[in-house]
Amino acid sequence: MPGPVALVYGDALMKHHLSDGHPLQPIRVKLAVDLIRSTGLIEHCDLLPPRPATTQELELVHSPAYIELVRTLSDPVRRREVSPHAIDAAGFASADNPISDELHEGTSLVVGASIVAAEAITSGLALHAFSPSGGLHHAHPDRASGFCTYNDAAVACQWLKDHGHRVAYVDVDVHHGDGVEGIFQSDPDVLTISLHESGHWLFPGTGFPHDAGLGPGKGSAANMPFVPYTWDEPWLLAFDKVVPPMLRRFKPTVLVTQDGCDSHHLDPLAHLATTTRIWPHVGRVFHEVAHELCEGRWLALGGGGYAIYEVVPRAWTLLFAEMVEHPELAADVNDPTTVEPGKEAQDRVWRALSKDIARLGEVHRIDLG
Repeated sequence: MPGPVALVYGDALMKHHLSDGHPLQPIRVKLAVDLIRSTGLIEHCDLLPPRPATTQELELVHSPAYIELVRTLSDPVRRREVSPHAIDAAGFASADNPISDELHEGTSLVVGASIVAAEAITSGLALHAFSPSGGLHHAHPDRASGFCTYNDAAVACQWLKDHGHRVAYVDVDVHHGDGVEGIFQSDPDVLTISLHESGHWLFPGTGFPHDAGLGPGKGSAANMPFVPYTWDEPWLLAFDKVVPPMLRRFKPTVLVTQDGCDSHHLDPLAHLATTTRIWPHVGRVFHEVAHELCEGRWLALGGGGYAIYEVVPRAWTLLFAEMVEHPELAADVNDPTTVEPGKEAQDRVWRALSKDIARLGEVHRIDLG
């Protein structure tokens, strides 16, 4: 029988508040946990509190100078000493990454929560663990980007690698997981797979099938881009054709997933047309592959999702229902139907999908059917 599932959450995570008008609002995580609770799914897991990441843990990915800069910018007195050039170079001149008094504390709690989830898996406390506040996949070693100050996803992957694991990271956020891919692009022991809206249309403008890793890590990054208006059927077809075969060839010992739900047609920051109906299938596949390849070890993170009330709680509840193997408890929160674009858009989606799957297979020398 599978072991317990861990859910890492505490109200302290509300400190990850970038600004009042920012798209990334921490209330979405609380709303997801509230729905997990109200459906009864909370009864099938261990609820673990988060903790701040230590400096040593942050330095698994980030430079000491960058961490110190973030600390300085979080202090309203000390931040006056930082030059505009240093602020710009570190990515904080953009409205995407505003400076706040709780910047370091809030984002280090997110990293710590994802490490708590990783610890639960490596200690044997849980086979699966969910850190819904996590998935800040755009941050780079010395630069904030795309709402992300510290990259908890990369820290968790490195932490797991340092504890003896061969790590596979699958990112289904609508935005390319560029930060995680960039950090591990030369590492043959960490596989990164990203399914996202094409960089031709969406931030961060990267993540094409020919982007496959560098040097000794050549082949350890896989990218599946989607054109606008991709809906459930082609999205799931690409997921099934790309993710399980790539994972089976890599043979990981732990699976890490970034489960951003901003591919939904109601999301205001992207152009895909999926519904929450993809999530039971995605969760089931992750669950099955983790048991097939990783003895059940699966660390799930949150990620993007900016239809805060309409989509995020339901998508993550559907994912969590698959983690605890009680999908029936969440059936009522799913979208009732799929949403399909017009015929011209459908034809464009299918043509691009066929081309990009074929190109991905050629680059990685794998038959993706």
